[in-house]
Amino acid sequence: MCETCGCGEPDKPEPTSQSPIGKDLLSNNDRIAGHNREHLRRIGAFMVHLTSSPGSGKTTLLEKTVERLKDKLSIGVIEGDVATENDADRMRALGVPSQAIVTDGACHLSAKQVHHALHHLTEDAKFDLIFVENVGNLVCPADFDLGEDYRVVFVSATEGDDKPEKYPPIFRKADALVISKTDLLPHVDFDVAKVKKHARAIAPRIRFFELSSKSGDGLDEWVNWLLSIVPK
Repeated sequence: MCETCGCGEPDKPEPTSQSPIGKDLLSNNDRIAGHNREHLRRIGAFMVHLTSSPGSGKTTLLEKTVERLKDKLSIGVIEGDVATENDADRMRALGVPSQAIVTDGACHLSAKQVHHALHHLTEDAKFDLIFVENVGNLVCPADFDLGEDYRVVFVSATEGDDKPEKYPPIFRKADALVISKTDLLPHVDFDVAKVKKHARAIAPRIRFFELSSKSGDGLDEWVNWLLSIVPK
């Protein structure tokens, strides 16, 4: 249950971005997100926010990405999840400093949570690139700026190709769209061109990556893009 945005509480009016409660909530979140950006600039770090529905392959791609980049960049990771530190432990197993945010039921991360995680993560180390992996959800994270420099949304080949049509807010604010698990495309009914068409109608400047963490297809383009956007 998310006590922040009200979802999962049918007996109470659900705050929206247009309600007084929702406006106050988002205004405070945006203020802290701005502080996060200032903090990142002071320490010379660049932050990329990864978001998607559950099971899209975010953590697996992050493992592959870290393996390819950790000798080129100093990387830290903030992992958000409803329960457990499993994903953070996967990063730590690769030798990458990782701070876990366990939301205890809340369906998205907030700028305040990321603020605390950033300070813990960067207390004794400096980073070129910090990834934030949000809770698996295509709805609740859409309105919550975390202070990131870039936001990347994932859609996997196993999910269905209508996600941009069904969840436009999160795609509207995305800088890039990863179409993941492309090794499964021959076995599923998923139209890549349809996803791109509808995502581009929502976010005309969005960039696309088609990749498979299992086969390695598309990973070079993804990693090279990350290297290109991180300030030297």
